[in-house]
Amino acid sequence: MILWRRIRAWGLRLAGTFSAGRGGEQERRFAEEIECHLQLHIDDNLRLGMVPDEARRQAILTLGGVEMTKQSYRERNMLPWMDDVFSDFRYALRQLRRSPAFTVTAAIVLALGIGASVAMFAFVDAALLQPLPYREPGRIAAVTESVKLFGRANLSYPDYLDWKRMNKVFTSLDIYGGGGGLLNLPSGAVPISSLRVSDGFFRTLGVNPILGRDFLPGEDLPGTANNVILSYGGWQTWLHGRPDVIGQKITLDGLPYTIIGVMPKDFDFAPRGGTHFYLPFHAQGECDLRRSCHGLEGIARLKDGVTMEAARAEMQGIASQLERQYPGDNRGQGAAVDPLSEIIVGDVRPILLTLLAGAALLLTIACVNVASLLLVRSEKRRREIALRGALGASRFRLIRQFLAESMLLVVFGCSLGLGLAYACMRVIIGLIPTFMLSRVPFLKDLSLHGNVLLFACAISLGAMLLFAITPLLRLPLRTMRDGLTEGSRGSAGTLWRRFGSSLVVLELAIAVVLLVGAGLLGKSFYQLLHVKVNFNPDSLAVVGVMAPSMLYPKDENVAALQRQILARVAALPGVESAGLTSVPPVSFNGNTDWIRFVGRPYDGQHIEVNMRDISPDYVKTLQAKLLRGRMFTEHDDAARLKVTIINQTLAKMYFPNQDPIGQRFGNTDLNPKSLKEIVGVVDDIKEGSLDSEIWPAVYYPINQDQDNYFWLMVRTSRSEEAILPTLVNTVHQIDPGVGTVDPMTLDRRIQEGPTAYLHRFSAFLVGGFAVLALVLSVVGLYGVVAYSVSQRTREIGVRMALGAQRGAVQSLVMREAGRLMLLGIVVGLASSVGAATLMRKLLFGTAAWDAATLFSVAAVLGLSAMIASYLPAHRAASVNPVDALRAE
Repeated sequence: MILWRRIRAWGLRLAGTFSAGRGGEQERRFAEEIECHLQLHIDDNLRLGMVPDEARRQAILTLGGVEMTKQSYRERNMLPWMDDVFSDFRYALRQLRRSPAFTVTAAIVLALGIGASVAMFAFVDAALLQPLPYREPGRIAAVTESVKLFGRANLSYPDYLDWKRMNKVFTSLDIYGGGGGLLNLPSGAVPISSLRVSDGFFRTLGVNPILGRDFLPGEDLPGTANNVILSYGGWQTWLHGRPDVIGQKITLDGLPYTIIGVMPKDFDFAPRGGTHFYLPFHAQGECDLRRSCHGLEGIARLKDGVTMEAARAEMQGIASQLERQYPGDNRGQGAAVDPLSEIIVGDVRPILLTLLAGAALLLTIACVNVASLLLVRSEKRRREIALRGALGASRFRLIRQFLAESMLLVVFGCSLGLGLAYACMRVIIGLIPTFMLSRVPFLKDLSLHGNVLLFACAISLGAMLLFAITPLLRLPLRTMRDGLTEGSRGSAGTLWRRFGSSLVVLELAIAVVLLVGAGLLGKSFYQLLHVKVNFNPDSLAVVGVMAPSMLYPKDENVAALQRQILARVAALPGVESAGLTSVPPVSFNGNTDWIRFVGRPYDGQHIEVNMRDISPDYVKTLQAKLLRGRMFTEHDDAARLKVTIINQTLAKMYFPNQDPIGQRFGNTDLNPKSLKEIVGVVDDIKEGSLDSEIWPAVYYPINQDQDNYFWLMVRTSRSEEAILPTLVNTVHQIDPGVGTVDPMTLDRRIQEGPTAYLHRFSAFLVGGFAVLALVLSVVGLYGVVAYSVSQRTREIGVRMALGAQRGAVQSLVMREAGRLMLLGIVVGLASSVGAATLMRKLLFGTAAWDAATLFSVAAVLGLSAMIASYLPAHRAASVNPVDALRAE
């Protein structure tokens, strides 16, 4: 009450201020009018014989005081609506307090819909709507080459130099590549995430270090100093945030580097998220300088007025020119220019939009349920509203009252929904694996910020208007007077039955759409996890091994380390077999090689195949099948004839109805040093992601093509998780300077890979929405049928009094519910096929019109709806005709 008085007094003072601001002329006229009325009273008192002073005093008393009269006038003319509004809210609050079950139920239902929608919008806003945290991010483009097999391919360093020199659409063009290294500490070598970048990389992004300086022009050329820039996280993690870090020395991969800068805390280069060390790109080694070796990606800043389409056209023209100039190396090499934001969020965009649509459908069901509750409640308040209308309440006055009640209800639901949304956001963020979260750094600071709150306000406003109008659709003013004279609770009105039924059909249809979507996504996830990989992923442990090139500079040094690791690991208890590979299976289609078959005509087209280096026991460790020929042996080293094994896809594609054993291929020039003989054919090991196609693949002996970065694969009879620490310790015992990366079971690596996670994530969330939608829609159907039965008590009593059997009454109610259910399911199935077609990119091995899923959803929803309808139908059949008629 004290708060109300203070608010009212503040409003009155505001009114006075507003009145004064409208000009002194109106105030003077009002004062003159008051003075005129006062003088008339004084004159009357003087005629009655009063002395002047007494006459004035009595006139003021009669008038009620000059200032009080002025204030009363201002209250009547300036803020009469304020008292009415607060009166409406007080009355609405009393009404909601009188119906706690209704208030709590409606608020919880509304909170579920708002919470899900706000949480999903927060992800969409962070990923798709918020600009990247770089200067003028709309002008930053991702620039790479393109080939026939995939639209975006890595860039070679010589091509980059030509592109940078020849283009006229970019103010700058820079490259980045690499992704790992070893930081030498007193305790040993520690794997770190690093990136080799050209000197203008940070300037192209428009980001400056907070400590030290950026790379200078030319600092990425061979022979320049080894400098390094740290990310903020790297500075805190490895240098403990020391303020004197600039100029300090660290050792990376056995080489000394000088720290020259530290990047801002909020900087993270999302395409290579989680990078701690940025090194200058010193072109060195055979791959960097070879035009046909592609391992880099580019970023560029567009010139003013240049569009992405124009830049793409120019770079494609340059690529065509280089293809003509270097036909052997650049045959089929195109150009790809896309917004950097598209590269970062392109894969998750359809998933996020699908989840947002699912949350919006759930919000619709929640609003429909609350609207149904309000309709039922308005029926109970029919006489009250009719009485208010008969006493003079206008339609606008009733709308305002309902608006106040709806506003309070939505405020309660929105408050709970925002808390639920924040909790959901935290839970979802916690479920995202660390390696994936580093690729979407914009989600790290996900919160209920301005855009999200504005979205919550928008949907709350829409819900509030819907809830305010809904009761009036049931209670038009022309029937108010009928409501006063209506003395019975007879059959429900035709409008109610039609409108309430329509709401239930809408709920059921939306529930079908969500259930079908969840079913299709769940089936896709199941199909994905059961895709044929052609080896046994169980009981396999995987450990990445990084050997510093300073300690192992020659191939024979690396080969000796690999043999020692395999020998020590094979002697461990529980180890059945061990092998090495350059790329673990079920990783990606890439790391390719161009080959040309000996003795066949060559038209210059690149034959691009997956290339993997493997040890002799690798296929045995995977328990994959050797279909023809032989496996590698320890004698297949650099001193022997170069040999290779191919997969079945390559054999079928290039040797149909022919034995490939003994055939030879080499590089596009058939350089004698590149020639290799096929000695075996293995089954199609799944090298790419679970949802990718099998590519032709060649396997080279790891002894003939050494790399300082390789993967140890171990099959064990013990628990894979338990043996991982032993494997890591074994490698470090051989040489503490060797690093180990991502020790993990292969099954977990597959399950937590980006492809499996995104399918599981979308199926899980849409499934949750679908379950809530099923519960809410079934409860909504129950409520409508139950209320319809309660309104038809007299009708049912008359039927039974005239001889209707209980079974007939029950069938009557069940038929009514069945019609609603069938209509909702039919509409929902038709809509779900269309919705599934829109999200077909998320489906794997499952058609949008999958009959089993559609039938299962129809059966589940139909059974649930019939169970929900049986309860009020059974209650209707149990009505005592005498009691029903007496109640009327």
